[in-house]
Amino acid sequence: MTSFEAKKPGTESNEKVYKQPVPVKFKLVKTLITGGAGFIGSNLAGALIERGDSVAIIDNLSTGKRENLEALMSANEINLVVGSILDRQILEPLVEEADLVYHLAAVVGVERVCHDPARTLQINIEGTKTLLELGLDFETPVVLASTSEIYGKNDDLPLAEGDNTILGPTTVPRWSYAVSKLADEHLALSLANTIPITIVRYFNCYGPYVDPAGYGSVVARFIDQALRGRPITIYGDGNQTRSFTYVRDSVDGTIAAALRSESDIFNIGCPTETTINELAARVLEMTESKSHIVHQPAPKHLGPFEDQRRRKPDITKAQRKLGFDPGTNLDEGLEQTIAWMRAKNKETLTRRAA
Repeated sequence: MTSFEAKKPGTESNEKVYKQPVPVKFKLVKTLITGGAGFIGSNLAGALIERGDSVAIIDNLSTGKRENLEALMSANEINLVVGSILDRQILEPLVEEADLVYHLAAVVGVERVCHDPARTLQINIEGTKTLLELGLDFETPVVLASTSEIYGKNDDLPLAEGDNTILGPTTVPRWSYAVSKLADEHLALSLANTIPITIVRYFNCYGPYVDPAGYGSVVARFIDQALRGRPITIYGDGNQTRSFTYVRDSVDGTIAAALRSESDIFNIGCPTETTINELAARVLEMTESKSHIVHQPAPKHLGPFEDQRRRKPDITKAQRKLGFDPGTNLDEGLEQTIAWMRAKNKETLTRRAA
């Protein structure tokens, strides 16, 4: 088993040539996505198949869904392995075969994190450690999915990659997710001179395949409530802002980052701020729902809770180095997401009636 101390830059064991990402104009041979049956992972899998890449996926299906991959699986375009990233025996041959690993597997969603912060820390940190050790063993480049949560309560906007992390107290369980991702980034950066490791920090992703119950996405939750004619629930006054990023834009930025041979960190998000009140109003209008908006405190089962007032990325670096352009505006992205969720609800009702 490899330890992080086993190979240091400049040592003899580090003289092997690692597997380099190929330039964007060529096709990668084999990719591995951990957590590939989840929201972002399944969208990423589809985009990689479009590029001509081969795709293997490992997912324990605790939050990811096999149905997210049905179209790709029916066409025999992906290889899905059901298993945990904590299981080194399952993970090792997959990393060995890959030319590039996209590491997305993690405990996500505010409710899950607040309900079980210990599991969040264990899986997110230990899973990443295992994956990175194997990447080191086989000289396999890794793309690590991180989050805007690592900026915490920093309100010096827009947030750039080198800006400070300001977290709340340890008595607030939601910060365990940010802590786990900070630990992941530190682990990754400790190896960034040894194998290519790219970190992408996502900002409020939404779009097809998002689970309103599973990931805590406020966009998906509002659309689901509107389509079902239920009250749209806003926690707090609704004046807090987020930078909502359509998932295909996030995926395109991720792939562009992966195809660089140098280790780096990139914000992957849309720099347009939208208040939660504005989002709710747009969802109501676009779904033509008769639901009404209700403001309320965060649910008690989340425990002590803190929320960021504003969140906006500085994407200058990604624009300059990747040509990243999150060109899908909120109305366009909402239209696509609403259409997908309408179709999904109809499909669910049809299955129940059968």
